[in-house]
Amino acid sequence: MNKKKFVFGKENFIILVASVLVIIVGFWLMSGGKTTEETGFDPTIFSTRRIIVAPTVTTIGFVLVVWAIFKKPKD
Repeated sequence: MNKKKFVFGKENFIILVASVLVIIVGFWLMSGGKTTEETGFDPTIFSTRRIIVAPTVTTIGFVLVVWAIFKKPKD
């Protein structure tokens, strides 16, 4: 039988799945609940978690996706 050779190796798929999970965590960190203010403005949108940590985590996830795509699989 002729075995098919995939472009991605097993390690590439593992890195890709892990990076998608990191992106999901980053978006989860950015999300927030409903506002409790009558005016509709919630000052917690300016928290460190939402403006520094979450975008950094999400960016790391996207960089990992690019790395998973460009990494050469082992033969």
